[in-house]
Amino acid sequence: MEGNFFSTKSSRMLGSLTLLMVIIALGSYASLNFQKVEFINPMPATISVTGEGEVLAVPDIGRFSFSVMAETDSAASAQEESGTKMNEILAYLKEQGVEDKDVKTQDYNLYPRYRYEERHCLNNSYCPPGERVEDGFTVTQTVSVKVRETDKAGAIIAGVGERGATNISGLNFTIDDPEKLKADARAKAIEDAKMKAEVLAKQLNVRVVRMTGYYEESGDYYEPYAFNSKVMAMDMEESAFGGANMPTGEESTTARVTVVYEVK
Repeated sequence: MEGNFFSTKSSRMLGSLTLLMVIIALGSYASLNFQKVEFINPMPATISVTGEGEVLAVPDIGRFSFSVMAETDSAASAQEESGTKMNEILAYLKEQGVEDKDVKTQDYNLYPRYRYEERHCLNNSYCPPGERVEDGFTVTQTVSVKVRETDKAGAIIAGVGERGATNISGLNFTIDDPEKLKADARAKAIEDAKMKAEVLAKQLNVRVVRMTGYYEESGDYYEPYAFNSKVMAMDMEESAFGGANMPTGEESTTARVTVVYEVK
């Protein structure tokens, strides 16, 4: 009987110890699974805000283009006449303070002109076209100009027209370095997004932890002021016109960004 008592007591202790080990093992397994779930799918809470920035600036340059044309009997004389006119205009531009780096040839063409000889035919009879014959040469040269003293743009255009330029057109007032304005507008947009994120986080009763995403809209964000000077440049030699007053206006450069923040 004494042996059975000790055997029963030992069995009970062994069973209790086994049960305790099973409970500990199950607890460790559950804790490990919870850690795995948190690692696999953290799913942090985020907020997304859009910021906008705008920078205003007065245009600091004006751009326009003009052409010089010459028509003569030979290619050499056409080139000489065109070159003489162009050299006179370039010298005038330099006198007005326009630097060589701001004057650029856009196009240069030398091509022959033709005409058809007239035929004398009998009345009411078929008259074939006359023979095509060469009738001289034409030279055209187009040049673009950048004017940094914008208040002189009107007078410079008038002076160019007086010296034989034709087809003066496309005066645009714009910013010489638009990238700087874009950078300033972007900085304002980012600050705007930060302020909006702080306000939104306070309303949601959370705090901003860090930035997790950023997107900036691409594209051109400024529009130059345009003035078509083609009509103004006509008949310059017949008038004492000294150049129109040309307001440069003001340019608006904008940026738009979207920022994503993690919150807790």
